[in-house]
Amino acid sequence: MARNANIGSSMFGNNMLGSSMFAYYFDLALRSFRRNKALTALMVLAIALGIGASMTTLTVFHVLSGDPLPARSSVLFTPQLDPQPIDGYHAGEEPPDQLTRMDAEALLHARRGDRQALMTGGNVAVLPQRQGMTPFNSDARYTSADFFPMFATPFLFGNGWDAAADDGRARVAVITTELNDKLFGGGNSVGKTLRLGDNDFRIVGVLAKWRPTPHFYDLNTSQFGALEQVFLPFSTAMDLNLDRSGSMNCYDQRPDGVHDTDVAAPCEWMQFWVELDSAKKVGDYKAFLDNYADQQRAAGRFHRPDGVRLRGLMEWLDFKEVVPGDVHLQTWLAFAFLLVCLVNTVGLLLAKFLRRSTEIGVRRALGASRRQIFAQCLVEAGTVGLAGAVLGLGLAMLGLWAVRQQPVEYADLAHLDPLMLLATFALAIAASVLAGLLPAWRACQVSPAIQLKSQ
Repeated sequence: MARNANIGSSMFGNNMLGSSMFAYYFDLALRSFRRNKALTALMVLAIALGIGASMTTLTVFHVLSGDPLPARSSVLFTPQLDPQPIDGYHAGEEPPDQLTRMDAEALLHARRGDRQALMTGGNVAVLPQRQGMTPFNSDARYTSADFFPMFATPFLFGNGWDAAADDGRARVAVITTELNDKLFGGGNSVGKTLRLGDNDFRIVGVLAKWRPTPHFYDLNTSQFGALEQVFLPFSTAMDLNLDRSGSMNCYDQRPDGVHDTDVAAPCEWMQFWVELDSAKKVGDYKAFLDNYADQQRAAGRFHRPDGVRLRGLMEWLDFKEVVPGDVHLQTWLAFAFLLVCLVNTVGLLLAKFLRRSTEIGVRRALGASRRQIFAQCLVEAGTVGLAGAVLGLGLAMLGLWAVRQQPVEYADLAHLDPLMLLATFALAIAASVLAGLLPAWRACQVSPAIQLKSQ
């Protein structure tokens, strides 16, 4: 006790730097842990369990609700139009998520945005030229030339096609690096032939690794799945009558001889995105859409009022509620569990600090202020949180591994990125310090006179 008293007198009697005082408190915390191993283990385990559960669900939520194009999302917008009959209409009803081919091509040819692209999902049969490889099916995206610069897609080799290729129904293709590795061994395949079914296409570009999450530009084919492997001009795909994929809503009878994908078909199945780099351009484009809808009403094609929307990328993701409801629920339940763990930690810290009332009384008698005792206890609580973060990180990694085994399309995305790694330690330390506030306050209220009299 005399040795501790000398240490306490020298430490509290000098005007020390904050970092030195923190180091001293941290050393005291480690000594306290060694004296009360069982109690310390219980506190660390309580924090670790809460952190492991909450960071597992928070990481999944972070991945699924993130911005798929952080550098571009503020300038990307998707329009909605409503060509459906007036029958069944309810005031305030949202227009369809997708466009008809007639409307999508009309918006594309109007060129009122900085860039614009129409698109739909597809499916193609790939016939490899490499010896020993069998044909296989691959997901495709039929789109227009601005898709690549508008979404800032990275290229490993070559680039996308131009508007002339769209107009000329050119047989050109862009493929992903995964497909390039599979078909051409990873070499520069620009200029080589890609055989899709009975048709040959010239490869003009190979995308580098790129997987926007969520799959924002078409949430109907997949929300969190892998990127399509082949990109073709939409005009070419329609000219060759290639298979399409994704949802389609036909709201009226098709005229005789008209197919679902024809321009005249009353079917909504296409996505459309436009780039607008200023608030004025957004307002002007919305006015253009309103005017277009009025023209279609006058022509007898549109019937419903208030059927125009123009949503930004992040607003679109919120509107579509891309984060599954069970992920929201699991996140709330995990943080509720963390709160229960913190309540238990409060009780354990309170018991630990009050058991040291005599030691605290001696420090007070040697000149330590209540503020210093309070700070010492909070550092000890934070040290518990640091240890809990290390163990909790391991539990979170185990939890994310379990998520990756689930049969959901976002399973392979469940990985801890650097931001979530830092958040794990920050949350653990902040939670443990919060849990230590009441015990630290009770500890600093200890009267030195009463404790000294009891000795």
